[in-house]
Amino acid sequence: MSEKLVKALYEGVVTIVFEKIDTKEIRIMPCTLNKDFHKQTIEIKNLSAMDTIVCYALDKLAWRDVRINTIKDWYEGYPKEI
Repeated sequence: MSEKLVKALYEGVVTIVFEKIDTKEIRIMPCTLNKDFHKQTIEIKNLSAMDTIVCYALDKLAWRDVRINTIKDWYEGYPKEI
């Protein structure tokens, strides 16, 4: 999962659905690693050793990290309307 997710993050916007560690609340976060959306470049090298994925949260305009084991789903694009 990590490799495809990181590739999609570099290509554009991805929505990650995950469980917050402290509250157990489900968070739906549009995010990216595409440099067209932010000014800082992050290079991820060793995907197999990663516990978290760092990405730029478009709804917060800030960097966030998500533990891989809390990710419930992810898909390309902005959050789907409910």
